[in-house]
Amino acid sequence: MNGLLSCYQKPPQCHGFTVMLAALLVIVTAPLGWAQAKFTEKPDYSRTVREMPDAMKRAGFEQRHNTPLPLDAVLTDEQGRAVELGSFFTDRPVIVTFVYYNCPMLCNIILNSLADTLKDIAYQPGRDYRIVTISFDHTEGHELAAAKKATYIDYFGKPGAADGWHFLTGDEETIRTLTEAAGFTFAWDEQRQDFAHASGIIVATPQGILSHYFFGVVFSPRDVRLGLVDASAGKIGSPLDRVQLLFCYHYDPSLGTYSLAIFRLLKLGGVITIAALALFIAVSLRQERYRNPPHPAAA
Repeated sequence: MNGLLSCYQKPPQCHGFTVMLAALLVIVTAPLGWAQAKFTEKPDYSRTVREMPDAMKRAGFEQRHNTPLPLDAVLTDEQGRAVELGSFFTDRPVIVTFVYYNCPMLCNIILNSLADTLKDIAYQPGRDYRIVTISFDHTEGHELAAAKKATYIDYFGKPGAADGWHFLTGDEETIRTLTEAAGFTFAWDEQRQDFAHASGIIVATPQGILSHYFFGVVFSPRDVRLGLVDASAGKIGSPLDRVQLLFCYHYDPSLGTYSLAIFRLLKLGGVITIAALALFIAVSLRQERYRNPPHPAAA
């Protein structure tokens, strides 16, 4: 108590302590304030001035994590053979993409981006994971699928790609069943004469359970690799690799991405900082007591 009172009674001697205390408080509170503003700020929907076309309103992704795909669905492969979807789900995770092969732009961008992303991942297609690309346009046949596969296997250029990346087609009922299970919706835009649809990829477990959604047209190699590791339940990479990858990153299903677990870091940093601050105050009070010993009682 004497030490605390001396700080008010003798400001010159305590100026350095006060400045350091204030600096520490700024260090502790500034990141928390930034995080609060960063993560609680709500988007301003009032800035949206153009109404979305009706076809686009009916297109999108509804995330259905932990939902099984209909593995008994019968599709057609690039060679015109009937295949069950489940034949591609064995002991490794599967990346599922819904596109249509005559798409004039967006589908090609998605597939290009996926290939570029997987080029930067050490895992090999066919050996460590599979890719299943399904046309949601039931009028497209296996000839288009074969041509599209030839283009992307050549562009991908990884060993095992031909056996690990499959381009499939199906009838209307089968496609509807698959897309509904995956939460993928699309709509024909009569004015533009093409399909309105969302962009993204899905990672499923070896058992065909929907595990991760990644949205947009650019996919982070880190995010996709983490998704594959997560979906594979440790069958890709060692348990150590899994711990190292997933300790600092947390999958946010609302964003479809992995992000640095900043709140965990802030909590840990706050505890360490408060402990250091308490230690600093204790040491400073002890030093102050030694510099200003109490006067002996008058005889």
